[in-house]
Amino acid sequence: MPSVDGSPSMGTGSEAADSALPEEMQPPKPPGQHAVTVLWSFGKFLATLLPVYLAGYFGFSISLVLFGLMVYIGWKHSRNEKVMRLRSAMYLLENERAYTTARAFMSKQELPPWVNFPDVEKVEWMNKILQQAWPFVGQYLEKLLVETIAPAIRASNTHLQTLSFTKVNLGEKAMKVVGVKAHTEHDKRQVLLDLYVSYAGDVEINVEIKKYFCKAGVNGIQLHGKLRVILEPLIGDVPLVGAITMFFIRRPKLDINWTGLTNMLDIPGLNAMSDTMIMDAIASYLVLPNRLTIPLVADLHVAQLRSPLPRGVVRIHLLEAEELTAKDTVIKGIIDGKSDPYAVLRVGTQTFTSHTVDSNLNPQWREMFEVIVHEVPGQELEVEVFDKDQNQDDFLGRVKMDLDVVHRARVLDEWLKLKDVTSGSIHLRLEWLSLLSSADRLSEVIQRNRNMTCKTGDPPSAAILSVYLDRAQDLPRKKGNKDPSPMVQLSVQDTTKESRICYLTSDPVWEDAFTFYIQDPRKQELDIHVKDDDRALSLGSLTIPLTRLLASPDLSMDQWFQLDISGRIYINAVLRVLYLNEDASLASPVSPHPPSPGAGHGDGGTTSEVAPREVGGAPKPVPTRPQQTTPDSDFASEGVLRIHLVEASNLIAKDNFIGGMVKGKSDPYVKIRVAGVTFRSHTIKENLNPSWNELYEIILTQLPGQEIQFELFDKDLDQDDFLGRFKLNLRDIISTQFTDEWYTLNDVKSGRVHLVMEWLPTVSESARLNQILQYQAQQQYQNKAVPSAAVLFVYLERAHGLPLKKNGKEPKVGAEISLRAMSYKTKVCERSTSPRWDEAFHFLVRDPKEELLIVKLSHSWGQAMGTVVLPLREVLSEQGLVLDRWLNLNGALPESQILLRATLKMLNTQLAVCPSGVSSDTTGEGSEERDHVIHRRDTEPNLRHRSPLSQLGGQSPGQVKLQIGYSTEENRLFITVLSCRGLPACGSAKDSSDPYVSFILLPDKNRTTKRKTITKKRDLNPEFNERFDFDFTLEECMQRRLDLTVKNNVSFMSRERELIGKLQLDLDQIDLENGDTQWYDLVEETN
Repeated sequence: MPSVDGSPSMGTGSEAADSALPEEMQPPKPPGQHAVTVLWSFGKFLATLLPVYLAGYFGFSISLVLFGLMVYIGWKHSRNEKVMRLRSAMYLLENERAYTTARAFMSKQELPPWVNFPDVEKVEWMNKILQQAWPFVGQYLEKLLVETIAPAIRASNTHLQTLSFTKVNLGEKAMKVVGVKAHTEHDKRQVLLDLYVSYAGDVEINVEIKKYFCKAGVNGIQLHGKLRVILEPLIGDVPLVGAITMFFIRRPKLDINWTGLTNMLDIPGLNAMSDTMIMDAIASYLVLPNRLTIPLVADLHVAQLRSPLPRGVVRIHLLEAEELTAKDTVIKGIIDGKSDPYAVLRVGTQTFTSHTVDSNLNPQWREMFEVIVHEVPGQELEVEVFDKDQNQDDFLGRVKMDLDVVHRARVLDEWLKLKDVTSGSIHLRLEWLSLLSSADRLSEVIQRNRNMTCKTGDPPSAAILSVYLDRAQDLPRKKGNKDPSPMVQLSVQDTTKESRICYLTSDPVWEDAFTFYIQDPRKQELDIHVKDDDRALSLGSLTIPLTRLLASPDLSMDQWFQLDISGRIYINAVLRVLYLNEDASLASPVSPHPPSPGAGHGDGGTTSEVAPREVGGAPKPVPTRPQQTTPDSDFASEGVLRIHLVEASNLIAKDNFIGGMVKGKSDPYVKIRVAGVTFRSHTIKENLNPSWNELYEIILTQLPGQEIQFELFDKDLDQDDFLGRFKLNLRDIISTQFTDEWYTLNDVKSGRVHLVMEWLPTVSESARLNQILQYQAQQQYQNKAVPSAAVLFVYLERAHGLPLKKNGKEPKVGAEISLRAMSYKTKVCERSTSPRWDEAFHFLVRDPKEELLIVKLSHSWGQAMGTVVLPLREVLSEQGLVLDRWLNLNGALPESQILLRATLKMLNTQLAVCPSGVSSDTTGEGSEERDHVIHRRDTEPNLRHRSPLSQLGGQSPGQVKLQIGYSTEENRLFITVLSCRGLPACGSAKDSSDPYVSFILLPDKNRTTKRKTITKKRDLNPEFNERFDFDFTLEECMQRRLDLTVKNNVSFMSRERELIGKLQLDLDQIDLENGDTQWYDLVEETN
């Protein structure tokens, strides 16, 4: 093993071994080789003198020679340093165990992966896999560079037509993952992994341009950083993960050893510039806020994963500093002077600089900055203080803090000791601003911001606007019928941001995300200008007042917008109000003085557990406990899916006799899988048309890509036989709210299943409870299920004043929350009498008037620490059905309490309004109403749901999905034909149709209001996505009726059926100003 005290060996193989021998013991060299060595040395000496001779011969100034000599020495020094760093890093990665043992763990940052920590785990198995697969990774990279990238470069420029990769070798040193940290406590719907990646490789890539006799390349790369990998959303189907998202939270450290012509990049000044340009290219793809997303399943909203909403905004108040180091000294430091301090604040790629306070060691800045936080934990706030000088600014100290501390504390006001200096402290106030999806508190936020005073020019923001620029279609062409190269400029007030350029296309796809700070969304607007890449030719523009977002559901708009010239653009705009929860307690109170030298915060910066101290070392008063919980903004946002398995018909007979000559029966049962949960019905003996009448309920979060899978089996003694399957998209059920349909089984010859499904949104109203309970009492199901009346959401934040164990030690406390037979367990906290969990749970509730919520605390699930019994009728009596306070623990100390939020939300079932919702109502007016109002919310008393599709008798003509709305800015009515589903087969092949949609706005029957979509060939579930605009006033729209027909495209002499279904809809029944998107049932022409 090499010595760990010495530097890494610069030689390799036998050459290094020979050089290590004494001179008298080295083997003699052949005479020819000795002569070549002498001539080579003489040639290098002449080459060194040649520039001096040429300078004198041509009469150049000696300063030019000295400048060239300085550049060469700087290049040589930079080159040698880079080679030494690369070799040292490779040596350490190969001998890290011996090196670290010799150093005796002098620095925490030098610990290897085989040293265990509670939160960072070693992954040597992964490194072994990478080492084994590294040669094949090199083969793939060589193939990619030679067969894909090189031809693309040669085609891009005529000067590069002779470019080729002469050598591609990744070397023998594989990338290493020195540790993995998993975060599973923040969001149960995702898995967060932090991979500490280290690569010091002997990669060798050479490029040659034969036309210009130019060679360049890379011989060694170092890359070190923390790569975050997010596995989300977690789904209940293979591959269990919907997508993989990865990015660097901070810029990784990069060092490249150049060869050939690119050696010039190692010249001092150019090396920093080249490394910065390369890092900027990497950051544009893999450093926050940019992400690389790899979808693993279909029908996934990749845009939401690639550009998600921020986790929050941190408002930083840079207040003051004290006892800074004096840098402007007099008489070479004999007399202390002052400093001219200023501060630089960084969060990721966001950087802010304060103003400079002249000649002051106790400066007061009183400035405010706002930073967007994309990831917690992980993102850090770094504050560095400098002394402003005319040449180079002097360093006065730094402090770092993980923003997860601010996220948990909500408000943090502390003095922080500056690191890497002898003295100095800085006073910061940090506020976590939550993102609200409602405008209810907007006026309160704006009024509070007006009362805030700070020295920064920008006023505090009341909201943030997140804009996802997806694509555009049908943009106008340039002169000469040439395709444009469009880019987009987005502006809010004085802030303008630009998208990337999509070259030579009229249908660009940008997929860029932008974020704007908004002071008052009631007065501001978003300006969008689509331009050619020269920024001179306008291709279209659009202005969206932010008041439209305030009037939209969830403060968001996700739709196509018409441009003023021609074409349209698809934009997802989301507005979020920034709200500071001032009820949350301070992690530490406002301290008027910095901590004393003996009361520092340690190497890790500040945490919420560190108690600030006065100058004399005496502890400050204990901060007051919070009076309410602080759950995440998406707490209590789930809904309930109710599945009523009714019956099946025409199933396949599997129990045959005499080798299948005599048909028998089947013993069918159903398996239902959704969100990782499986329900199984009971088995019905010998029946091909079974009737189950069973009810299942599950609490779900609206995640993209979720599916419900149904499988039927025939129960046998040995192996159950397969009777068919089908899948449903949860998004379709949520959009329709209620479905009652027969579904055809796939992968079998015959069979179908009758289901009634309802998506139950939750509401904070107790007025309908008695009506819901009355509906429950009327329902009877074969599996003895009772429909739930409500959902209880529980957020357990913390406990306080718990008793010690019998041996006097602090307990490791976990909590078990139960309601009826359902129970959940929290994590077990580290030893503390005031543990904090911050965990959320939910329960289905049958009767809130009778049921009890029980919370049991125990030490490691053994010794009991106290119990809370909460009758849900107490939650019913609270305003808004929310109980949020401290509750006393029974069986513990008098001061023992837990802080808990219990939110009760009623299930807004529409069947409780119309108890006959699934029965057959065939009387007059009610039947006619249901034929025209299908799958739509009960927003008006006279509109009622009916049982869709199954009541039409025989085969249904299918459904059509429409988006109908009115744009007050453009004074236009727009009707978008989105898609159809369940259309009957009308073609000659008896298994398909060629559908299209035509419609007219009555009472006009002329061509001005008649429209028609394109024809979709051989498709029973076509998607059209075609928009039609009409220049009507809103009053004229209210007087019109939509007469829509879905037809099969047939030839003139064909006998095939042409009409598929019709729909008539009065536009005054629709909320045109807010827009309406839903499915409508088609009816036969006779209806």
